[in-house]
Amino acid sequence: MNKELEHSFVELLEKHQNIAHKICRLYTNNYDAHNDLFQEITIQLWKAYPKFRGDSKFSTWMYRVALNTAITLYRKSKRTINTQDYEGVAFKIKAEDYDDTKDQQLKILYKAVHQLNDIEKALVFLYLEDKDYREISTTLGISEVNARVKMNRIKTKLKTILNP
Repeated sequence: MNKELEHSFVELLEKHQNIAHKICRLYTNNYDAHNDLFQEITIQLWKAYPKFRGDSKFSTWMYRVALNTAITLYRKSKRTINTQDYEGVAFKIKAEDYDDTKDQQLKILYKAVHQLNDIEKALVFLYLEDKDYREISTTLGISEVNARVKMNRIKTKLKTILNP
C-alpha cells in the first residue's frame, strides 16, 4: 500500500479511535482484553480500508467493521480475545489513555449492558452515540422498524436490570 493511503488511514483512525475504545469497553472486562481487541479492530480496519469506497461516512463504516470484529471474536472465544500479529504494518497512532476508573455511573451502565446479547449491545452502543435509526439499521443490517422495536425492548430490559 502506498504512503498516502497509510497516512489517510492513520489520520482517520486517530480522529475516530473513540469509536473503537467504546466498543472495546462494551465487549471486554479488563484493560488487557480491551487493548487486545483495540489492536484486532485496528488490524481489521487496516485490512478492509482499501475496499472502503466512501459510500458512507468513515465513522459509519468503522462502527460496522469494529462491531463485526468484536462480535465475531467474542462469539469465538466467549471470554478471551485472541489477536493476531500483522507484521506488515507499523502504525504510529497516538492512542488516548484508557482510564477504567472514570465514572461510576458509566460502570453501572456498562455492567447492565454486559448482560445483553451481542446485537443488543451493538444497538445500545449506536443509540448512545446519538445515531438515528436509519444509520443504526444501515450499520447493523436490519430494517429501521426492526431497530426501533429492538431498542424499545432493550430499554425495558435495561430498566429491569438496573431497577430490579
